[in-house]
Amino acid sequence: MTIEPRVSLATHEVENQPGPPPAQDLWDSDRPLRDAALAAGARGEAAAAAGATFGSADMRAAGEEARACPPELKLFDRGGRRLDEVRFHPAYHRIMEAGMAAGYANIAWDGAPGGHATHAAMVYMLSQVEPGICCPLTMTYAAVPALAADPDLQATWAPKLKGGDYDPAIAPVERKRSATMGMAMTEKQGGSDVRANTTRADPEGDLWRLTGHKWFCSAPMSDAFLTLAQAPGGLTCFLVPRWTEAGRNAIQIQRLKDKLGNRANASSEIEYHGARAHKLGEEGRGVATIIEMVHHTRLDTAMAPAGLMRAALVEAKHWVAGRTAFQKRLIDQPLMRAVMADLALEWEGALALGMRAARAFDGESEEDRAFARISVALAKFLSNKRCGPVILEAMECLGGMGYVEETPMPMLYREAPLNSIWEGSGNVICVDILRTLGREPLAGETLSAELEAATGADRRYDEALKAHFERWPGLPEEGEARWFAERLAVLLAASILIRGGNGAVSDGWIATRVDGARGVVPGAITGLDFEGIVARI
Repeated sequence: MTIEPRVSLATHEVENQPGPPPAQDLWDSDRPLRDAALAAGARGEAAAAAGATFGSADMRAAGEEARACPPELKLFDRGGRRLDEVRFHPAYHRIMEAGMAAGYANIAWDGAPGGHATHAAMVYMLSQVEPGICCPLTMTYAAVPALAADPDLQATWAPKLKGGDYDPAIAPVERKRSATMGMAMTEKQGGSDVRANTTRADPEGDLWRLTGHKWFCSAPMSDAFLTLAQAPGGLTCFLVPRWTEAGRNAIQIQRLKDKLGNRANASSEIEYHGARAHKLGEEGRGVATIIEMVHHTRLDTAMAPAGLMRAALVEAKHWVAGRTAFQKRLIDQPLMRAVMADLALEWEGALALGMRAARAFDGESEEDRAFARISVALAKFLSNKRCGPVILEAMECLGGMGYVEETPMPMLYREAPLNSIWEGSGNVICVDILRTLGREPLAGETLSAELEAATGADRRYDEALKAHFERWPGLPEEGEARWFAERLAVLLAASILIRGGNGAVSDGWIATRVDGARGVVPGAITGLDFEGIVARI
């Protein structure tokens, strides 16, 4: 039982001020998620359990605490001995424990069908609560397939990464119930051009010693990192344990990144000072080895923006449904309905694209793998480019309240650019799309088949698809890559939404995104089933 705050103040009555949305089950309250996830083969029972946990009042409070009390870097102990540790608030550990227990990091690898689709649904849901803590969980999930490059390392590390437990103890992997894994790939002078890396790898018996810097190291308290270094045979992938039986590995944290958002996550800069490492994969084939991890992290960067959009839309809808202006509820005003419907279409498109890519990740055929590679890049590109404007406009729906830190809107807005930048920024992804279609004919064939699967249902879609192939009968010049990628992603989302069966959503997407019957700013649309679209938020 709670006692409500006072509304009768000395100078006025507090009214027309909706409180925060109540904590809600993130699976049960989200029909579009359930439809898309189950169609992709997700396991409903596991996703439902995660949604109930992640959406609880306790988890939401933990997310707020983890952000309010960000990680602290402890370089030395009181006697001056080197620690190179990051200390987290207990709320951080509570969310990590909940994510691991739900299966966020391991459910895709337990051998049962639908694991990646279930994982993708969990990414989408946890991103609505605490996006920063998704990072170490995502890296742990994504590291598993890369370990296949070395059976011995796989035998040691994969069972710990797939343990379904959370063990933050500072100890070698052999003494832990489970483990987490991060990534340290880019350097100052190269960024995405990892072939410009200068970190050196010197052989020492069965091991290697790494010397150099890493400009971005995700989750620096992970039990190990996959990293790139220049070996005598060229750029090579290595597994660098954080802690060894001999003690602390020679990894020094230089500082934590002071980021725009993602505050609960301790992104860092590190240096290797002769750090012990294990070669993973062939010498000189580092990019080919680590790309397996990057490929799987991209699934999460494609799903997260859909979750962020939904969190902003739920907050905005709750506000406009409970607030009145000019003697009418905001939600009943035609212009507000147009804005909310337009934003909801972006969210539906992002959700559809991400879950369709996740379904391909679960496939076992060469066709599935080829489609997963192209579809996840298209989803990551389009959904993240749309995420920021959606959250900004949702923030504006709350008026001044949306700019106040007591709402989640500022946090969501700060988070919006992250997934577009990490794991390949927009230009990198667009060039990768061209490279994939140029080098892997099967990727283009599976994408074309997916686009053609929706023809015959809507004349506008059919004409737009025909116009696309007439405009680009082959691959465009690099300078047109963004236009080309955007159009392909819009058409792919249309194909998925048409076959998804909700006429209000698919018609709205085709009219505004495919056929272009809209203005430039959100809400500059007309003639759609606004009620049917908004009701799905």
